[in-house]
Amino acid sequence: MSVVKVIEVIASSEKSIDEAIKAGVKEVSKTVRNIDSVYVKDIKVHVKDGKISTYGVICKVAFRVE
Repeated sequence: MSVVKVIEVIASSEKSIDEAIKAGVKEVSKTVRNIDSVYVKDIKVHVKDGKISTYGVICKVAFRVE
């Protein structure tokens, strides 16, 4: 039988939403093994002087528990 655990992480990037997701997965991968999937729960941007300054994502990361 397989058990899957889900954690929620917040990540950001100054480049793009895609880069924010990649940064989140990269950071989580440092301490979590067996990542199966990432679900992007929410996306937001920060605006400074009328321009997007950073992109942010809230992700649910699912991984198998050994």
